[in-house]
Amino acid sequence: MMFKKKDKAPKDTNSVEFRLYMCRKLDGRYVKYVFEKDEKTGVETVVGKRGVISYYEGDLSVVCGEKTVFCCKAEDVKAWEFMSLEGATITGFDKIQNRERTILAYYTYFRD
Repeated sequence: MMFKKKDKAPKDTNSVEFRLYMCRKLDGRYVKYVFEKDEKTGVETVVGKRGVISYYEGDLSVVCGEKTVFCCKAEDVKAWEFMSLEGATITGFDKIQNRERTILAYYTYFRD
């Protein structure tokens, strides 16, 4: 088969199918920095450097070094990529800190 159909995102961004699609899309992405955005003040603080985004056994997690900085059930994740495609914003109930968190993950750029 010469032409392969590209995996398209579901149209409804609030559906579970879209959330799982985004988890599969972010899986395996290497990140340079991970910031946490404070909802009240809007201040971003660095929570991790040099890591990877992993989608495994129904959880989306961000691991930097040997530390998991964010872990959330894939069905509850709200994720979208930046317009520049240089990173992603991930929002969800974090299992580590037991609260709703918003993180910004900036991808590592590899040259071909």
